[in-house]
Amino acid sequence: MNRWLLWLPLALFGLFFAAFATGLIMPKDNIIESKMVGKPMPAFSLPGAVEQRPALSSADLAEGKPTLLNIFASWCVPCIAEAPHLLALQQAGAEINAIASRDTPQDIANFLNRWGNPYSRIGTDTTSKVQLELGSSGVPETFVIDGNGIIVHQHIGDIREEDVPKILKLLEDAK
Repeated sequence: MNRWLLWLPLALFGLFFAAFATGLIMPKDNIIESKMVGKPMPAFSLPGAVEQRPALSSADLAEGKPTLLNIFASWCVPCIAEAPHLLALQQAGAEINAIASRDTPQDIANFLNRWGNPYSRIGTDTTSKVQLELGSSGVPETFVIDGNGIIVHQHIGDIREEDVPKILKLLEDAK
């Protein structure tokens, strides 16, 4: 009986190691998709984030033309990485509106001056209330909104060069 007790710690370590290795090899999918895709934009009215752009409300996203709604923050490193691709979308004719999440007007203005401003309107969501109502779990995230204010697609994470044609197609299909 004493011999088995000597091997017990090694067996327990082996089980722990196997569980740990399984978690590394097959990690859980931690992406949280919005339950709002396919539903109307929740009603909101946000104050303007910077003087150069008007405020943003849900009514602005239901004016008959498909649009993108980008959620970003000046403190967000992936938001910097996606900035040139948002400018490319704007140059290709996409209308892009934004929600600045948990940010200050001065930091937002500095961010836009440094990395470009592709946005038609920018609302500030200092408490992330609208962001949470959209089912957004972080920044950056971009939603494709059809002309009736229905959310038709959610892009989680930064938009990259290879995403631009797909997003333009989603906008075209949302007409």
